[in-house]
Amino acid sequence: MAVQDHPWFKQRGYLHFDLPMGIKQAESIATSPNRVKRHSFYPFISYEIKSKKVRKGEDGQSLTIKKKKRPISYASHVDSHIYTYYTYKLTEYYEKTIKEIGIENNILAFRKLGKSNIDFANEAFDEILRRESCAAISFDIEGFFDNLNHSILKQNWCRVLNDEKLPDDHYNIFYSLTKFSKVDKDSLYKTFGISKNNPKNKNRRICEPNQFREIVRKNGMINVNNTQQGIPQGSPISALLSNIYLISFDEFISKSIKEIGGSYLRYCDDILCIVPLASKEYITKTINEEIEKLKLTINKDKTKTSEFKIINGQLVCDKSLQYLGFTFDGFHKLIRSAALARFSERMKSGVRLAKLTRIKHNRIRIQKGIPRQSVYKRKLYERYSHLGKKNFIRYGFRCAETMGEKAIKKQLKPLWNRLQEEIKK
Repeated sequence: MAVQDHPWFKQRGYLHFDLPMGIKQAESIATSPNRVKRHSFYPFISYEIKSKKVRKGEDGQSLTIKKKKRPISYASHVDSHIYTYYTYKLTEYYEKTIKEIGIENNILAFRKLGKSNIDFANEAFDEILRRESCAAISFDIEGFFDNLNHSILKQNWCRVLNDEKLPDDHYNIFYSLTKFSKVDKDSLYKTFGISKNNPKNKNRRICEPNQFREIVRKNGMINVNNTQQGIPQGSPISALLSNIYLISFDEFISKSIKEIGGSYLRYCDDILCIVPLASKEYITKTINEEIEKLKLTINKDKTKTSEFKIINGQLVCDKSLQYLGFTFDGFHKLIRSAALARFSERMKSGVRLAKLTRIKHNRIRIQKGIPRQSVYKRKLYERYSHLGKKNFIRYGFRCAETMGEKAIKKQLKPLWNRLQEEIKK
């Protein structure tokens, strides 16, 4: 069977404590419960992704930039194959369970539904249009992956498997993800003299097994999670486990909202409830109470309620609903202004970098007596304009088409002029 046709195997080429492996070797380990239950998992390698959150001020013009750090961990090659195989098998149990309890249409993230966030947002907005008078309440679970309680995770994992306790192979995986260990990537690379920019140069693995024992382990570079909460973000199975963790919550909330004639939608840690206006306080209270039972917390600052009503024959709202990167005011479906602002910032940074690169190259050209060149525009157009094939502008066009919303194209139109202005500066 070709790699691309394999149902769970994925070729991995990154640098870790072990060597990459092929399909046959991965299958011989991952598909054997006896080998998995005895398997010793390597520590995860961890690093932080730094990103900027750009928000428009109340005046609609000023920008607030907030720096955010997100921890990411990635497993060794053999460990990743085990996690991926068990994700593949466990997904079958999870899908069967949510279908049996009737919540298969309520859970949107980390499932093969053939849809994107564009479709999910559009369907939610269309439901509000059909209902006309309703309240749309959005909730955000605070510090989701870092706060998953291990006992509750194991309990719901058993529920999905329809077993009283985890089989030995499943338990070993559970243990590796709850008592997970990790090593900081920067410290690791520095210790072994590995280049951050070209890590695989002459390196097939970070170190040999004896070096792992004598240097990494003995020098205390491994940090172990000794708490009763949290799983690593970045493992192939973490996303599925986040859904499994909330299965009882999803069942209870979905049933409660259905009883009052509403709809419940969850996309990872983002929850949207579309309910009758008279039920908004009841649902807000219920969501908070039920999430607390799972040792989690709803971020109250991000809990937003939008009330939709028909006034003079037109659906209007007191506050635009923000959902999965879009806003809806009862009339227009738009891309969030913050997303447009972030793209503008990236575009400006990209143009500045292109200019600095061109200045550097022109110095060399001048030394050689060759005429200067202007900024190379082709790559800039590919990344930041409609002339590219895969970029934010093209994404915006898909949004406009899927949602049947001309106003989105109007949002995108000024970005071409901004790009030209930045290039001309």
